[in-house]
Amino acid sequence: MDDIKEIIKGCLEGNRRDQELLYRRHCSKLYAVCLQYSSDDEEARDILQEGFIKIFQNLHSYKHEGSFEGWLRKIVVNTALEKYRAKHNLYRVDDLDTIDEPQAEPDTEDYTGIDAADLLYMIRELPPKYRMVFNLYAIEGYSHKEISKMLNISEGTSKSNLSRARTILQKKVKLYTGIRKTIING
Repeated sequence: MDDIKEIIKGCLEGNRRDQELLYRRHCSKLYAVCLQYSSDDEEARDILQEGFIKIFQNLHSYKHEGSFEGWLRKIVVNTALEKYRAKHNLYRVDDLDTIDEPQAEPDTEDYTGIDAADLLYMIRELPPKYRMVFNLYAIEGYSHKEISKMLNISEGTSKSNLSRARTILQKKVKLYTGIRKTIING
């Protein structure tokens, strides 16, 4: 931890070596986060670049309390959300609050053999509004109330989008594992 304090201090003093060291230490993990929120590699790289600009601009506000990686991740997630909001011109929608959305079916299938890269690819294929809610809820751990504020949608819309994302992902995973079993079993 003392090492990161020295690197942050160097970054704040404008030391290029420390800035590069901070970038290199965290770019691959943060790029993985960017991939979760983007539809392609180019968009992920844009989010990463904008995220690091914000990280360096706001490094002075890090209080050395809690996880530094968590602080970095939050900036990158917020950068992805800003890009998403700008791209999709979100307007608040409250009409889905009263819709009873069918819940994703509980699943008892054995999904051994599916790896993280395949699952990430399936998540990236989700429609953007479903992908955003899924990532914020299932991966980042935000509540539907928090997501509704972040994306300027109702809580009901957040719940509905999560349910639809889960249903789509279950179908994709079942199809993927079914195809793998067919190939393996000949």
